[in-house]
Amino acid sequence: MIAMAAHCFVLSCAFMSALPPTLASPPSSIVDEIRALADTTAGRICTDADATALASTDFGGNVSVVGARPAAVFYPSCPADIAALLRASSASASPFPVSARGCGHSTRGQATAPGGVVVDMASLGRVADSSGRLAVSVDGRYIDAGGEQLWVDVLHATLVHGLTPRSWTDYLHLTVGGTLSNAGISGQAFRHGPQISNVHELDVVTGTGEMVTCSKEKHADLFDAALGGLGQFGIITRARIPLTLAPARVRWVRLLYANAAALTGDQERLISEHGALAGLMDYVEGSVLTDYQSLFASRPSLSSFFPDANDARVAALANEAGGVLYCLEGAAYYGGAGDTSAAHVDKALEVMLRELRYARGYTFVQDVSYVEFLDRVHGAELKLRAAGIWDVPHPWLILFLPRSRILDFAAGVFHGVLRHDRAMHGTVLVYPMNRGKWDGGMSAVFPGEEEVFYTVGILRSAVADGDLRHMEEQNSEITRFCENAGIPCTQYLPYYATQAEWAARHFGPGRWDRFVQRKRKYDPKAILSRGQRIFSYPSVAGSIDGCIK
Repeated sequence: MIAMAAHCFVLSCAFMSALPPTLASPPSSIVDEIRALADTTAGRICTDADATALASTDFGGNVSVVGARPAAVFYPSCPADIAALLRASSASASPFPVSARGCGHSTRGQATAPGGVVVDMASLGRVADSSGRLAVSVDGRYIDAGGEQLWVDVLHATLVHGLTPRSWTDYLHLTVGGTLSNAGISGQAFRHGPQISNVHELDVVTGTGEMVTCSKEKHADLFDAALGGLGQFGIITRARIPLTLAPARVRWVRLLYANAAALTGDQERLISEHGALAGLMDYVEGSVLTDYQSLFASRPSLSSFFPDANDARVAALANEAGGVLYCLEGAAYYGGAGDTSAAHVDKALEVMLRELRYARGYTFVQDVSYVEFLDRVHGAELKLRAAGIWDVPHPWLILFLPRSRILDFAAGVFHGVLRHDRAMHGTVLVYPMNRGKWDGGMSAVFPGEEEVFYTVGILRSAVADGDLRHMEEQNSEITRFCENAGIPCTQYLPYYATQAEWAARHFGPGRWDRFVQRKRKYDPKAILSRGQRIFSYPSVAGSIDGCIK
């Protein structure tokens, strides 16, 4: 680590390019400070219009590029460059904001740094000597992955050795640091917990520019703070991820349901550690089809899975269900380096189909490779890109809900707000997780009152004119419904406009106090991730609404 830092500071290949005269210039003090930084690191700094415009956008596509524009984009050659940038901001009379940007997959401008500096994390993997950014230890059963690395590359690097991480996101073309800064959830989380529960060690650059290696055994407070910490305490530059033996194949099943009670009851049996269905599935999710005909047309992966989706039988089932269908999705792994055989999976599937309460005759099964299954969303992405409907606004709403209120939510939202929504381009997910697989000491917020809680992901694309406004209005209607019905909900990929809302509506008193204490310790000048709109300088050192003193 020390040798790498020394090497980075010896090199100097930075450049500055002037802002075009049509754009407002960034504050001269920031320009001067980052120009001085360019002389002391091997990083590269750009202030041109193309670079800053790209750093002002994200997957959500619903924030103003002008309002989110940074003064500069920093392309580090190594973590020490990032540390130097943060030290420069911390030493400034007016500390400028710094945000790490991986794939820009945030949904409300959370990775932006208006008026400050965006760190292009992918640059860490582009330097000539980047071979160590993905390093597998076969004996230790772990992989050291740079924070900028994509999970799909982590997958392929580990499979070479017959190994694999245990917990994933549904979409693998995201960075390691990005998902670990949130939680990293998917259908494996019921068994293994989210991705943040599957980390041995981190390298983190704090808001003061300190480079720290942390784990549950050393600097545990920073380790817990950074995992699920929304980028508020440091920039993750390396993560050590535990590995297990990799399967080769996946038996992938989808079952249709006419009501939410049957679906959720079966899901809960599948994620339980007890009973006839315990342990049969390695992955459990579910989806809600509020307008099954238009939804199948807009989701290639579903239409291929259900070749007869538009036939009279499905129409009759939809009519019986009041216009809303439900789908249970499960997967069982086998073959490869593991000890589960195809015969074992066949028997497990036989038991599952006998026990579950799905609509008989609506069973759809595929057998695919492990890689095909984990990287399944990418194929749909390519088709949507080809159709020109990938790079559109995505007004996503993802909620965690207590098990005891999921049917109330389904009645009010799936059968109310969203029913027969003809602007429904996207996916509505609903699936349970076990609270015991989450670490309450980490920064991620989740319902803590019941043993099982649900993820509801309303993941839509604003394709036509007016869609964005319509969907955002529906999102507000959904959150109002929860508030009026007394349904406690926690946002995943959260966004609030004021610190008071973050404190009261997202964290709550105990969690908020801990979050503030950690912020004061690791980023006292509120340099990091101001795009989250949680802290602003000098509020951390002062007092906001009596929360920080």
